[in-house]
Amino acid sequence: MRFRTYVEALTWLETHVDFERLAPNRQPVPTLQPIKDTLALLADPQFDYPTVHVTGTNGKGTTTTLTSALLSATGLRVGTFTSPDLHAINERIAVNGEPVDDESLIALLSRLADVESVSGVALTRFELLTVAALLHFSDEGVDVAVIEVGMGGTWDSTNVIDSKVAVLTNVDLDHTAVLGPTISAIANDKVGIFRPASIAIVATTNVVVVEIAQRKANELDTELWLLDDSFVLERNELALGGRAITVQTPFERYEEVLVSLHGIHQGINAATAIVAAEAFLGRALGGDVVHSTLRAARMPGRMELIARKPMIVVDGAHNPAGVRALCATLDGAFFVQGARRCVVGMLTGRDIDDMVTPLVELGFTEFHCCAPQSPRAVPAHEVAEAVRRHGGVAFEHPSGIAALAHARERSTDEDLIVVAGSLYLVAEVRGEVIHVASRHLS
Repeated sequence: MRFRTYVEALTWLETHVDFERLAPNRQPVPTLQPIKDTLALLADPQFDYPTVHVTGTNGKGTTTTLTSALLSATGLRVGTFTSPDLHAINERIAVNGEPVDDESLIALLSRLADVESVSGVALTRFELLTVAALLHFSDEGVDVAVIEVGMGGTWDSTNVIDSKVAVLTNVDLDHTAVLGPTISAIANDKVGIFRPASIAIVATTNVVVVEIAQRKANELDTELWLLDDSFVLERNELALGGRAITVQTPFERYEEVLVSLHGIHQGINAATAIVAAEAFLGRALGGDVVHSTLRAARMPGRMELIARKPMIVVDGAHNPAGVRALCATLDGAFFVQGARRCVVGMLTGRDIDDMVTPLVELGFTEFHCCAPQSPRAVPAHEVAEAVRRHGGVAFEHPSGIAALAHARERSTDEDLIVVAGSLYLVAEVRGEVIHVASRHLS
């Protein structure tokens, strides 16, 4: 089968079950066999190059992107698979930072449609995108691929790779209906990406998580690199345009590195990316690579300033831990003399009060509540009720664009508008403000 157009290829893709837009789910007896069978029919492209595998509740997307950028800066050809995307599916699959072009994506999905027709195995939408990425990286002859887990670890469709380096950024309560109700249960799922005779990097000092990682590493004879042990983030301070960090890795000490991303958590992510890249290389990156790469770092949709007068910041804080990180960042990174307003919308599967409470306590003047463009969206009135329950002032709107427009009408040039709660909302607002059209099928 050969799809004739980009829209035709995406239309086929959208006929498959999409657990990113629907409620996350897991079979009673989870299995990776369908995706393994599909990859086998394509000659197992995932084994044509070494990989770095990244999981964690928050920060895995940034860590994946920065690790890829650092490795690319050493002269390697680097594939990157991330999720979700903001404005187009192409964003998820990149080589040396360049998203897959339309013709290549059409060709990849055409091949997958042929395999599905022959095998009779219908994968989910995310599984198909995973296979497309792994196949594309083989076609492109990458030297290494850095792969972000979709959710969890053990049973995530990306866990068909045998990574040379595995990274666990952190563990918090998220997707509890699927991964388990406790930090321990979630950590046990995430360390499922560890592999024998490899290196596993853990970038949290949470005792429960470290103990579980240590146990898994011992079981597999995996070398374990722990934060504050194998590598140390000696400094992580606010700086003009981002963070200033000093990192001691197993190979080298990097002083006063400017990371052009906002938030204390981004300093940790940057340090983790340095260590992950060096673990793969087996040597120091060198100061020139580290300084130049992190100084130029960009993460669309993550504490991103997209407009001024009034200042508009978008952040994909989609769980309670992400919201807490957002609140911890705002005062230092985006201080304003005027009022602060929040455009907020979220998806089901999180406790609304846990999401809203830190925002209300931070002292936003008012909240403009809406439902993100997703079947899993929490109705605007439920978010507004939670805001009012905790003493905040709330308005209800039919869309993110309407919510932003009202917030702007009520703001002066000295004010701040923060957009948060769901990446679907961030994508909608970001596209409107910077004039990037969505290429998703409606």
